[in-house]
Amino acid sequence: MADRGDLSSWLGGGPAPDPGSSRGGRLGLPSTGPGSMAPLGRRVGALAIDWVACLLISGAFFASVPDAFLLSRGNPMATLGIFALDNVLLVGSIGHTLGHRLVGLRVRRVFPGQTRDEAAWATMAPGFLSALTRTLLLCLVVPAVVWDSDGRGLHDRVAGTAIVRR
Repeated sequence: MADRGDLSSWLGGGPAPDPGSSRGGRLGLPSTGPGSMAPLGRRVGALAIDWVACLLISGAFFASVPDAFLLSRGNPMATLGIFALDNVLLVGSIGHTLGHRLVGLRVRRVFPGQTRDEAAWATMAPGFLSALTRTLLLCLVVPAVVWDSDGRGLHDRVAGTAIVRR
């Protein structure tokens, strides 16, 4: 006879983190201070700042309803395109967007289970391929709201990145 473990073992989720480990501990990140995993509130705040900036640009240059309020004036697809371009260019080149910078965050590459020269990898931008992968999944929304035990979204996990405190 089959039991639950044979048929649906995936329902239990992934392995639970060690009780003594911190968020980002498996990634080689500190538990607090600069370089530690970013809290959810700051990440949402950065996303809101970036989205409002993209709404302003879209409303100014791609107005579909000229007499509407500035933030609701732009074309929705243009807003999403501006958001994607902003993320790919800024995260890929300097490691943060305007919103990340204002709330004290940055995006960095992480290598779970591998030892790398932390001084070099901790300060470098993730690169355009990681930024493109991360942005495409971020624009789909669902991968960004599915987290692992370290607090990384699925989009960051696939891209090999993490949002950390500056």
